[in-house]
Amino acid sequence: MLEMKMIRNNPELVKERLATRGVDAATIEELLAADVKRRELLVSTEELKARRNKVSDEIGLKKRNKEDASDVIAEMQQVSADIKGMDEQVEQLDSQIENIALHLPNMPNESIPVGPDEDSNREEYRVGDLPEFSFQPKAHFEIGEDLGILDFERGAKVSGARFVYYVGQGARLERAVYNFMLDEHEKEGYIEMLPPYLVKDLAMYGTGQYPKFQDDAYRVGTNEAMTLIPTAEVPLTNYYRDEVIDAEKLPISVTALTPAFREEAGSAGRDTRGLIRMHQFNKVEMVKFAKPEQSYAELDKMVENAENILKKLNLPYHVLTLSTGDMGFSAAKTNDLEVWMPAQDQYREISSVSNTESFQARRAHIQYRDDEGKLQYVHTLNGSGLAVGRAVAAILENYQNEDGTVTVPEVLVPYFGADKIVSEKDLH
Repeated sequence: MLEMKMIRNNPELVKERLATRGVDAATIEELLAADVKRRELLVSTEELKARRNKVSDEIGLKKRNKEDASDVIAEMQQVSADIKGMDEQVEQLDSQIENIALHLPNMPNESIPVGPDEDSNREEYRVGDLPEFSFQPKAHFEIGEDLGILDFERGAKVSGARFVYYVGQGARLERAVYNFMLDEHEKEGYIEMLPPYLVKDLAMYGTGQYPKFQDDAYRVGTNEAMTLIPTAEVPLTNYYRDEVIDAEKLPISVTALTPAFREEAGSAGRDTRGLIRMHQFNKVEMVKFAKPEQSYAELDKMVENAENILKKLNLPYHVLTLSTGDMGFSAAKTNDLEVWMPAQDQYREISSVSNTESFQARRAHIQYRDDEGKLQYVHTLNGSGLAVGRAVAAILENYQNEDGTVTVPEVLVPYFGADKIVSEKDLH
């Protein structure tokens, strides 16, 4: 959430910067007008309350002197009624202000490209040589189905489209990938967590998924509405909700493997086959809490942490800085890592690493005390380290062999227990 004081003091800057994220200037004007009216009402209310206190003293004095106090009693009743009416107006304005503020995206960092969509993203660099094949490379879902390690048909039968069964070596490969990722992040100083998979609405508001993206969430429960997490970012970031973190502990880095559940409401017709866009998938998430002066150095480190996984898997990738129009709602700056997918002949997103600055911390009330003892909001960062299913897809495509087998990346052999994935039929 953006700071109201900052919006109030820099209205033109806010309009200009948020316009690059699709926010109409009229929305900011509406917010500022409601804020002005609210502050005017608060001043008037305080004046009336002071008058009410004075009238109460006059009534007391008249009664002690056995004088008629009916006129001042009538005045006090009117003052009380006016105060009540103004309090109700303030409550309505508070609700209006909060509703507008909760729908405003974060202010984009000045260093990112301005543009309406992904075509405006800036490529920073590429890493790794693209594989060359003496045969026509297959898509990962064809490889997985031919080997009998991915079963999309039965996934659809049981749960619907965009669900899959990992079978035998497929399940073992997925497990090898995420255990490798967790071990690497632990070496880099991340504390591993196993968070809840169901969260309250306050947690979703805290990280910015609600209210704007409520249609993309799976909601469950009857007595109290709960949400199946769309990413471990939600429970990890909310771990410190409504708390003051010891400044000496910052920066704090945590990681977790969890499933992610997403309706993908707006993705009809996109990536309908394969592991790229699922309703349920595993993801290893990285989250950091940092002081403001630390956060962009920590963002660079987090990108390096995600790159480390791809480098050790020897998968070609490139790094992008997302434009204002393609960046996520809560982010001030985002770097995407996209891995090479030979069958598609293009790079596809496998990690999105973002600095939200104080945006999430304001919504979730996560603070620390600075050197002067004053409460300040921390900066929160999050990133995939990596999306596990997409890593599996990239391994299948980049390491495929002409005979239909798949070579296991060297770093995964100790986790997987073999150096090659062969047909499940050949194992039974």
